[in-house]
Amino acid sequence: EWLQSVQATMILSVIFSVLSLFLFFCQLFTLTKGGRFYITGIFQILAGLCVMSAASIFTVRHPEWHLNSDYSYGFAYILAWVAFPLALLSGVVYVILRKRE
Repeated sequence: EWLQSVQATMILSVIFSVLSLFLFFCQLFTLTKGGRFYITGIFQILAGLCVMSAASIFTVRHPEWHLNSDYSYGFAYILAWVAFPLALLSGVVYVILRKRE
């Protein structure tokens, strides 16, 4: 059941990222000059938090890797931990970003 929660949070992260992209394009054409991309940033920050929680659950709940040193986490695990701060950073940039002309 813990693996299903990891899968669900990663799927939520992808959904939030895609929503963030679509909302960015919608706000790009409808937002007034000088407006901020708050909704886009919030969805991107939620995506980053979902990646963090999924990677954290996967780290804590996979028991055989803690006992046996023959296993490794792999590139997807490392990619998830790299994606977490990048998603949070892009969310913060979206919140700070103002629309120009």
